[in-house]
Amino acid sequence: MILDRFRLTDRAAIVTGAGRGIGAATAVALAQAGADVLVSARSADQLREVAREIEDAGRRAVVVPADLTDLTAAAGLAATAAEAFGRIDVVVNNVGGTLPQTFLDTTDEFLAEAFHFNVGIAHALTRAAVPHMTEGAVVNISSVMGRVTGRGFLAYGTVKAALAHYTRMAARDLAPRIRVNAIAAGAVATSALEIVTGNDELRTAVENNTPLGRIGDPEDIAAAVLYLASPAGAFVTGRVLEVDGGTDQPTLDLGLPDL
Repeated sequence: MILDRFRLTDRAAIVTGAGRGIGAATAVALAQAGADVLVSARSADQLREVAREIEDAGRRAVVVPADLTDLTAAAGLAATAAEAFGRIDVVVNNVGGTLPQTFLDTTDEFLAEAFHFNVGIAHALTRAAVPHMTEGAVVNISSVMGRVTGRGFLAYGTVKAALAHYTRMAARDLAPRIRVNAIAAGAVATSALEIVTGNDELRTAVENNTPLGRIGDPEDIAAAVLYLASPAGAFVTGRVLEVDGGTDQPTLDLGLPDL
């Protein structure tokens, strides 16, 4: 049965940024597909809620509250998962994000921190996980802003583009044993987008700039992660899957003036 290829029965996964939004939805989706899941984020309370959903799906959950900007803590998730589950099959590098800034407000330090948060953590965890993986998949959460341009998104777009190309490069390094892919997510209804979803004018503008006419749900991204992480995506590596409602431009104009 074709649906069997979307199963992850008795596999083990790590999901970062898993306390809410895309990370939480992804962790639950992987569990519903049959995987045990280690979840990590800053908030222990949010992680415990996600862990309950994983356990409701009949799978084991390991909760690791951590500030993953500490690369030692990020890398340490691999050993913790391997000890708890005896294996690692899937790594989902979801933690990331950067606030919009004008060009002149984007300091050298701000850009470096954005790279550390969006690419550095992903590399630290992936590098630590690979020795524990006999085969499997890594999925990185990038963004549509890694391929389109818009004022105010210099740091965010640059580091998400870097994560997309990191994906392609790592896929070559780790083939054929481990597949590495990414998702370029469009506007998704997470806490980071609450300023938009809570404002009728802004929400309508984003919806009008999205060909499918709506803001994405975290489950839209989680479903794509499941495809790339499971045997359904067994012939896919080094690719960036665009899950963005058809977006070819920023869905929100920040209205920044000329310098």
